[in-house]
Amino acid sequence: MVDILSVDPGSIADELELEAGDRILSINGQGINDLLDFEVACRLEDLSIEVLKKDGERWQLDFEKDAEEPLGLQLPHPDPAQCGNACIFCFVHQLPKGMRKTLYVKDEDYRFSYLYGAYVTLTNISEEEIQRIIDQRLSPLYVSVHATDEDLRQRLLGRSGPPILDLLLRLTAAGIEIHTQIVVCPGINDGKSLIRTIEDLYSLAPGVRSLAVVPVGLTRFRQHLPALRPPTEAEARDLLELLHGYQHRFVEQGGSRFVFAADEFYLKAGMEFPVLDAYEDLCQLENGVGMIPLFREEAEQVLDEAEPLGKMTVSTVTGQSSAPDLQAFVTALGEKTGIRILLHVIQNDFFGGFVSVTGLIAGKDIVNQLRGRQLGDVLMIPDVMLKEGADLFLDDLSLSDLERELNVRVVKIDSSPWGLLEGLETLP
Repeated sequence: MVDILSVDPGSIADELELEAGDRILSINGQGINDLLDFEVACRLEDLSIEVLKKDGERWQLDFEKDAEEPLGLQLPHPDPAQCGNACIFCFVHQLPKGMRKTLYVKDEDYRFSYLYGAYVTLTNISEEEIQRIIDQRLSPLYVSVHATDEDLRQRLLGRSGPPILDLLLRLTAAGIEIHTQIVVCPGINDGKSLIRTIEDLYSLAPGVRSLAVVPVGLTRFRQHLPALRPPTEAEARDLLELLHGYQHRFVEQGGSRFVFAADEFYLKAGMEFPVLDAYEDLCQLENGVGMIPLFREEAEQVLDEAEPLGKMTVSTVTGQSSAPDLQAFVTALGEKTGIRILLHVIQNDFFGGFVSVTGLIAGKDIVNQLRGRQLGDVLMIPDVMLKEGADLFLDDLSLSDLERELNVRVVKIDSSPWGLLEGLETLP
């Protein structure tokens, strides 16, 4: 059984008169022992839920719902299984001291891969867990492969695990779809190793649905860690030409491009992005693949709909990698709305190194770089910079801290062209 922590007002569960303190015993005759059991059971449209009420009464609730419609129950969240890897490129190992404790948690949990799309290496997975994935059809999963040569993969991950190709073959043969990724460390798993990995993973398509190739992320806190470097402009160009060749071949063979490069490679190489359709269903969007082409298309849609909103001055912030596209957009949006939009490009002094994405900007860098500058009436902060549900930056500064330090009203907006327009429309 699993306890109900809370019930969302107006939800199906609320209408069924479920309450915090009730316990779910089974769904469609299957015992419910944790959040994962619950989520899997609720994929069906016809449900029969056995509930132990907090007063000891047993209820049987039979009803229909849309397959994707949530019941509106908040259940205990499982603690993540801890990662036993010592990856040479691990971002957690490159964090400075003094940040919030949750940022130092190295999770490696197949449950989180299914529930949230978190990438896992599957190095610590047990036979029992593999069987659960198959029995409950926990699909899709997201797997960090990095190399299919087992010796090289062990070097990259700092430990051995089940042979990755054998494990992926077993899972895909059982009907589990897998999205994969390679973090490219120049001079280590690129070149011939990258070619082998791409070929090996494509041999398991369509069970292996996609492959994202992303550059290694490095900060200035790499003392006593293995020597790594980012790709050069020439290396980025060579990699993109390789992947484009594979995409052409794979489309002809199977109808899908299969392998996709992270946006950072195009920025590094100074090459034009493919059209948005070339990213197909954007299945690797959260991996930084296709974000800029999607932004450009949404920006055009927003500019088509934007109307005059009045006269005022506002500010927003961004990381260096997305600055050119965002600057062009805010300039055009300002012309359509009449609002003067100041874009402040924040250099990532906190992490240093080669970190330039918006989502890894610390609050103290915004304070230090914007103090004393013209900010207008409002400072708009993209939500990608903040911890979900807490409105805290990576260094635990809050939006109210920003307001106090910069003496300006601060509002959170969705990190998209639509989010910026909607933020402007809600301003007085």
